[in-house]
Amino acid sequence: MTWLLLSFGIAVSSALLPLVSIEVFVVTVASSQPGLHWAALAAVVAVGQVLGKVPYFLAARGSIHLPAFLHRDQKERPPSARRERWRLRTKRLHDALDAVRDRCHKHRRWMIGTYGVSSVMGMPPYMALVVLSGLAKMRMSLFIGMGLAGRFVRFALLASAPAAFIGWFGH
Repeated sequence: MTWLLLSFGIAVSSALLPLVSIEVFVVTVASSQPGLHWAALAAVVAVGQVLGKVPYFLAARGSIHLPAFLHRDQKERPPSARRERWRLRTKRLHDALDAVRDRCHKHRRWMIGTYGVSSVMGMPPYMALVVLSGLAKMRMSLFIGMGLAGRFVRFALLASAPAAFIGWFGH
């Protein structure tokens, strides 16, 4: 039970701040704790990962707002060449993001399928698809359901890999 609680905490924290590879953690725990069932580990980590991504999803949807100290100060500054170059770069980024958002709205089924594939495969990057799902205003139930299913498959494969490897090559 202790390993499951620790795994849940690591999964949530790595979803919020990806400093630790949760995949490496799952394989390490699965190989070092043979009494821990792979399905339980996969389920706990999947729930932790999806719960940890919910704030990003909600922020992208506009349901939660950033604190005031993270907003840009709106006071006027004298123009400079460097600031103008930065404004042009970010304008291109904003335009590209708007184009992606429009495509996600127009092709919702494509977005749902891509999110499902990403939750299992990790490609395109799951974090990016979490944000795009929020920008596309995906239903929360669909986001959580598909995310849990895909993440469970991903972590079940990883958690069962050490036992399968030993079964194939161990004797």
